[in-house]
Amino acid sequence: MTAADRQEAPGGFIRIGGIVPHPPIMVPEVGGTEARKVRRTQEALVALGRRIAASGAETMVVISPHGPVLWDAISVVTVSRLAGNLSRFGAPEVSFSLTTDGPLADALRQELAALGLPETAIDAGYGYHLDHGITAPLYWLQKGGIALPVVVCGMAIIPLWKLYGFGVAVQRAAVRLGRRVAVVASGDLSHRLLPEAPNGYDPMGAVFDRRVQEIIAAGDPVALIRLDPLLVERAGECGLRPMVMLFGAFDGLAVAAEVLSYEGPFGVGYMVACITPRGRDDRRRFWEELNAAAAKRLRTESFLVRVAREAIKAYIERGERLQAKEVPPEFDRPAGVFVSLKKDGVLRGCIGTVEATQRNIVEEVIENAISAATRDPRFDPVSTAEVDDLTISVDILGAPEPVEGLADLDPKRYGVIVSSGRRRGLLLPDIQGVDTPEEQVAIARRKAGIGPHEPVKLERFEVVRYH
Repeated sequence: MTAADRQEAPGGFIRIGGIVPHPPIMVPEVGGTEARKVRRTQEALVALGRRIAASGAETMVVISPHGPVLWDAISVVTVSRLAGNLSRFGAPEVSFSLTTDGPLADALRQELAALGLPETAIDAGYGYHLDHGITAPLYWLQKGGIALPVVVCGMAIIPLWKLYGFGVAVQRAAVRLGRRVAVVASGDLSHRLLPEAPNGYDPMGAVFDRRVQEIIAAGDPVALIRLDPLLVERAGECGLRPMVMLFGAFDGLAVAAEVLSYEGPFGVGYMVACITPRGRDDRRRFWEELNAAAAKRLRTESFLVRVAREAIKAYIERGERLQAKEVPPEFDRPAGVFVSLKKDGVLRGCIGTVEATQRNIVEEVIENAISAATRDPRFDPVSTAEVDDLTISVDILGAPEPVEGLADLDPKRYGVIVSSGRRRGLLLPDIQGVDTPEEQVAIARRKAGIGPHEPVKLERFEVVRYH
């Protein structure tokens, strides 16, 4: 088959995509008789393996959420020979040895860089061995006849729209080399389907799994990217990012998407799905739309949020403190300020002051933005590559006022301060997942190290929030 013949296939050089779960228990040598409870998953993986083998793919790009996962870069494994087994799960005899498609790995890294996406090579010095996100599904895929070189990649904690760009880079690398490629995303759905599930039970886990199945069957990556972050968080999943990365490989292509199986007997959702290209479709060039939406978000930020972002950049990139040259009259007064940083819906830092420590609100924002990015003890400092990916909010605090009890609180309108002696815990208002005064006060108590039955002083305050 010539390169021209390959390009004339419905998806050009992208031949097929697959979404696979990775529970080691589905491997008989690990799960024993328990493995029979996921027979539909096993059969669907074998069927997917047959489809991949029949697609004409020459290489398989595999994305795992359990490989090298970084805050600020997509990892591409460049080691020429990869080995791994299931010894961690009591089955060392189940072992794998794969060859890396070095030219495709190199081309992929170059295309990621050309798209402005952060990437890093995982070389021999890293000591990477094939993780169970790859080995568990591969056990069954190989029974379908797969015997391909691979490019193994890890997801990153960067915005979902950028992860979609990973797949775009795969498509461009495949075209550049004339390589027929299959793309496989490894990931489980909710880990909270049953009380005995690994992460405990949450009724929204089943809601998440149903919605993801609908989105996959519709072949709608934008809906996947725009899933409610709170729903995603409550689901306790590990497959969303790899799935978004997979769909980017089909940018500009019509697709036929099919959910081959779904089950969750152990409290974790296992879905097997197949994505097949059906020719060019310019209406599905989502990469350009996602880029434009991200650029618009930065352009439409409020004044205080721009100050916070510029302060973080100046400090991280040059070690300088931004000078407050412009102070609008409405901000030329002292006030307590909180600066919150999120990345792809995940908290990345939050530092604030209940009472003013600077001459005016702008200077307060500058100091607290730097602290949120570099001194929040819960997180590593923000890197230069992450700054533009942050979603920043700035809260200006009103004066706190004492209240008698929970009846005077409203977690959507008021923040709360809980005090006992020198211990004091604060929680801002309108936080996702905090719906009652009881939840609000309980969280504030925990932050302050105050026991649930210790007497406390309660205060409430309002904020003006800027995005």
